[in-house]
Amino acid sequence: MTIRDITIIGGGPAGLYAAFYAGMRDLSVRIIDTQNLLGGKVHFYPEKYIWDIGALPALTGAKLIEQMVKQGLTFDPEVVLNTKIISFEKREDQLFEVRSHAGEVYLSKQVIVATGGGLFSPKRLPLQYDKQFEETNLHHNVYRVNDFKDKKVVIVGGGNSAVDWANDLLGIAGEVHLIHRSASFKAHEYHTRMLLESDASIHTHTIVKELIPDEQNQKLTAIRIRNSQSAEDTTIELDELIVNIGFDHELNFHHDPALKFRLKDDYYIEGSVKAQTAVEGVYAIGDILDFDGKVRLIAGAYSDAANAVNQIKMNVEPSADEKAQVSSHNERFLEKNNEIKNRFDF
Repeated sequence: MTIRDITIIGGGPAGLYAAFYAGMRDLSVRIIDTQNLLGGKVHFYPEKYIWDIGALPALTGAKLIEQMVKQGLTFDPEVVLNTKIISFEKREDQLFEVRSHAGEVYLSKQVIVATGGGLFSPKRLPLQYDKQFEETNLHHNVYRVNDFKDKKVVIVGGGNSAVDWANDLLGIAGEVHLIHRSASFKAHEYHTRMLLESDASIHTHTIVKELIPDEQNQKLTAIRIRNSQSAEDTTIELDELIVNIGFDHELNFHHDPALKFRLKDDYYIEGSVKAQTAVEGVYAIGDILDFDGKVRLIAGAYSDAANAVNQIKMNVEPSADEKAQVSSHNERFLEKNNEIKNRFDF
């Protein structure tokens, strides 16, 4: 069984940067993620622009994922996907046994928790319907807005996701309807005002009562809605239905009392500015980590990752330097720099 210096639980921005930085420090790494691809929750907004990463002009979530993954895999870490971690424990020989839902055991000298906002699954409409519709035209997220070009789109929800997608699809979709059970919206005020002043059809105090499929029961052709104030029912024909009514949050392994993490708000792992947790040998980085002055930006996740890896390096090799040498002088990049020079004939 292969022993790694570090097992990183979570393959989003924090975990990927930790893998890269650990490579700079000549540490062996394993990344484990529950999803079938790396990138974390940035996959929820592949076409939205991200502006707040230092030195990078606005880029889409999809482009950010591409660049993060490429950088994270620079030093060839082991990658384990479709694997949910349920527990870990420290053995007498000081190695950690990290266990998955399927019973696999991964051995590691130290552990980094980079699980971000946690495990989420989209809330579904409280109706009986064929799950086949979720493979045709019932969506819980939007991956490519052009898939909805010139179509009649109905969106259910009143939070940030629903209102954002409604605004984004205006001018792309042929027609946009928003169904919301209340008259007040939980989305940001500016985006809500944009939507209310737009050409979208807004149906407040309204709930979905029935999904109406085609004759082959392959996809939806309409929904029946009810106004809770008038008790009147209306049928809206549609091409695409988007349901954004929130997410169910699953308990994660770090909630296990046996691990003895200190938690804030029953979720975030309390730690230090150097990413240390109450469990010796276990570090937390990115959104899952909380400390006084914590900044929940991707840039902050990168700082957490470097701090955690530097602590691990000194634990694994007590004589090691406190910090990695910067990349412009780091010997780990000499060969790679020469490869780039040869490629472009500098």
